Amino acid sequence: MLASKAWVVTHRRALPDLERTEHRTVLSSSPGKQRSARAVKIAFRPFHQIARVALVVALTGAMFGMGVSALAQAPAAEAGRAHKVALIDMAVIFKQYKKFEVLREDLKAEIEQSEVKAKEMATNLQGLQQKMKSFKEGSPEFTSAEKQLATASAEFEAFRRSAQRDFLKKESEIYHTVYLEVTDAVAKYAQYYKYTLVLRFSSEELDRDNPQGLIQGMNRQVVYFEAENDITQPVLKYLNQKFGGASGAPATPRAAEAPRAGTPR
Repeated sequence: MLASKAWVVTHRRALPDLERTEHRTVLSSSPGKQRSARAVKIAFRPFHQIARVALVVALTGAMFGMGVSALAQAPAAEAGRAHKVALIDMAVIFKQYKKFEVLREDLKAEIEQSEVKAKEMATNLQGLQQKMKSFKEGSPEFTSAEKQLATASAEFEAFRRSAQRDFLKKESEIYHTVYLEVTDAVAKYAQYYKYTLVLRFSSEELDRDNPQGLIQGMNRQVVYFEAENDITQPVLKYLNQKFGGASGAPATPRAAEAPRAGTPR
């Protein structure tokens, strides 16, 4: 390309010299020859202009062709990449992930403490109800006990609703936290072992004695898979190692067991 540019510059510089030479020739010749020289000059200029335009078009076409060739090679390289699909049973992960179990046990302990307080409040309500029955309806004592019962009932209902809302929120946060950790582990494992797609599936066996469960199982999206494509246990082992610190060092996807080789289902 540089050589072509040099050729254009050299010929552009040479054109004025040719024009000056023609001009001198015309001045020293006869009128007839001058007219002939002018005709040659007029015919000569378009030829070089056409040559320059043709050269620019040729160079532009070459550059465009190189660009198109590069663009055509990119999709071809992408198309040549083989897809590798993995499967994971999220139900098994949530059931056997130790951190999820610990978080749920902590929440369960909070719920039990809340139930103890709720029972105390309910016992207090029953006592106020019994106290009201001992007073004559319409008496000052009955009216006072009635107000206490209404206040205690409102406090009990507010406590029950607040506790229920708080526990539902905490449970949602637990599921969200664990789900993000699981998906992050899956991404690391898939990137390390060159999986391009990971799908969730159910590894639970079909139960012929449960008609409803059998119908649900028959509607599964995954009908056939090979055992080596099930990454549930390697990911689960990685998560439990990371949570428990069994190895004494941060767990890595490589520390988890390799994809299992087995008999295809």
